[in-house]
Amino acid sequence: MSLLEMKNIVKCFGPVKALDGVSINLEKGEILSLCGENGSGKSTLVKVLCGIYPHGEFEGTISYNGEKIQPKSIADTEALGIAIIHQELTLVKELSILENLFLGAELTKYGLLDFELMHYEAELLLKKVKLSVSPETKVEDLGVGQQQLVEIAKALSKNAKLLVLDEPTAPLTESETDILLDLVKDLRTSGVSCIYISHKLGEVKAISDQICVIRDGKHIGTRKAADMSTDDIITMMVGREMKQLFPRETHDIGEVVLEAKKINAWDKANSSIPKVRNASFTLRRGEILGVSGLVGAGRTELMECLYGCYQGKHNGTFYLEGEVLNCSSSRDALNAGIAMVPEDRKRHGIVPIMAVGQNISLAGIDQFQSLGFLDESAEANAISDSINKLTVKTPNAETAIKNLSGGNQQKAILARFLMINPSVLILDEPTRGIDVGAKYEIYKLMFQLVKKGISIIMISSELPEVLGISDRVLVMHEGRIKGDLINENLSQEIVMDCALSEGEIA
Repeated sequence: MSLLEMKNIVKCFGPVKALDGVSINLEKGEILSLCGENGSGKSTLVKVLCGIYPHGEFEGTISYNGEKIQPKSIADTEALGIAIIHQELTLVKELSILENLFLGAELTKYGLLDFELMHYEAELLLKKVKLSVSPETKVEDLGVGQQQLVEIAKALSKNAKLLVLDEPTAPLTESETDILLDLVKDLRTSGVSCIYISHKLGEVKAISDQICVIRDGKHIGTRKAADMSTDDIITMMVGREMKQLFPRETHDIGEVVLEAKKINAWDKANSSIPKVRNASFTLRRGEILGVSGLVGAGRTELMECLYGCYQGKHNGTFYLEGEVLNCSSSRDALNAGIAMVPEDRKRHGIVPIMAVGQNISLAGIDQFQSLGFLDESAEANAISDSINKLTVKTPNAETAIKNLSGGNQQKAILARFLMINPSVLILDEPTRGIDVGAKYEIYKLMFQLVKKGISIIMISSELPEVLGISDRVLVMHEGRIKGDLINENLSQEIVMDCALSEGEIA
């Protein structure tokens, strides 16, 4: 008997069918991965399962442990042993681990909180997820990977028999990812089933028993993971064979347009901790400059100094077209023709409650004003043109941007900064958390831009991406630029050796 069976699920948002007759089946102690492009319906499906979209708001049936269920809320599914861990963590960072684990489900004795029992139970839960910290530790003092483990411990505290993980490794380092994947495998061994959503196909292959592919709200197929290659998954996801993941195109590289000299920056909270140390580099016209390094290498801090938005102490000099560049704010940088797409699109990129169109025109709104009045017609035309050029999938420009998939949100942010016609475009983790099809579209767009003479700086934690797209690679480690490498016959091993070698500039 299957643990879970979802049959012919249909979910609509107005005239848009997000799910169109999707069916999945999950056995006890099995890991089923859901794959699909952004907006394909994966997250919608698990929200239906977990009661976030309650019974009555969708068509189809859900059976759990052989019985049909009709959840009205997430509390109903949690009571059945179904727990979901969202891509955005839901912990209260100001509270301790213990307080988060039992929030809303506190253990009591004689009508009073039983802290001794909760402490004991918390230690057991942390041991299960292999997290060696005190239950009294504040969540805000934990790394993102550790917080993710606390989320899983919280799910296990509710006796979860089915764990739903939505992009759990998107913000994690490679070592944190390995810990999480090992934990999920251990949970499978102990009888906990899992539905796993990820765009990282290597992870999907490594961890799954079955792989289910959804495209445009339809169930394309479910196959044994052992019988599928990464290329098979991609073909099912995008509906076509992709010959190469990185569509490199030849383009001319011109003269130096930007130069950084002896840039130093210190931690925002503690000015005695250096984050960038004596960093110097150049950027040429029409060049894609990749910036590689481990998390904490100082890549983002260096580019925030250039963009005028670094909030900590910093010094050094930037030159644009040979002239000293003085940017004390992002507005100064934009006026100088420098734009930056931030790493965390949800916190620093989009304004969630605003429309797609308003998000796109945000940086360039001044160009539609005359004599204190906004030319709404010109703005609307520019927005429509941007949506078409970047193929942003949205019902219309008035749709709230929070309702778009991650890949389309990212394209909307790109459209915003391209509206100001920048000469230098900084992309900080531009493809994080988006699917292979959307990544391909962004890579194609990057090559279109450099052919027009725009210079691009791309920060990425994915070495295959850096090597697949960049003309030249800066390698950073512990705040220092350790290498400035022409991307000819470069390998991941060469880059990592450079990062970990002694000295500066290889």
